[in-house]
Amino acid sequence: MQRRTRLAVGGVTLLGVGLAAWFVSPTVAIARFEGLASRPLAFAAAMLAVALIRPACAWPTLLLSTGIGFAYGLSGLPLALGALVLTSLPPYWFGASTAGSGRLTAAGETFLAETGGVRGVTAARLLPLPSDVVSVGAGAMAVRLRPYLVGTALGELPWAVLGLTVGRSVDHLTTGELSGAVDPWLVAGMTATAILLLAGPCYRLLSTRWSKTLPAVE
Repeated sequence: MQRRTRLAVGGVTLLGVGLAAWFVSPTVAIARFEGLASRPLAFAAAMLAVALIRPACAWPTLLLSTGIGFAYGLSGLPLALGALVLTSLPPYWFGASTAGSGRLTAAGETFLAETGGVRGVTAARLLPLPSDVVSVGAGAMAVRLRPYLVGTALGELPWAVLGLTVGRSVDHLTTGELSGAVDPWLVAGMTATAILLLAGPCYRLLSTRWSKTLPAVE
């Protein structure tokens, strides 16, 4: 019964997110705050508010750091990083509330036991994966809050710098001007870093599994 309830809650939530993403344009929402760019405190409050509602609308996290970069430039890094961490909390809590005890969850917990929460979350954030998928997965695999926050901050740091750089260079906060903003070489470098972070733990897990399946040599 509990599993069915969790699945029902998850289905309804995903449906709501899908409808919000369909009817609410991130371009319109973010562009409305463009006039606040000359009022730093008001703009910061608006961006933090957007960070809280963003997961419900399935907007890309890049919009947050881009908007902050538009108003503050690279000096807005602490605010951008804080907004990216804040916006990851609702999907993390959602994943934790709907977590089950299936094979996937058990495999994830085994993997995190080897990598550690901070390293695992950092590597996942560096990969070009949807941010909310990583957040929900971390919650479902019972990553503790403190390692999750630290790993999220470390993994989102390059994405925050990228968004700030893009935001500083645009004239208006429209997604049309952001197309092609992500440098493929930067993504490749972050992916390589994530692979290096996970290489050791993955090797140890595979070695342990092989040692258990191969027959002992007398």
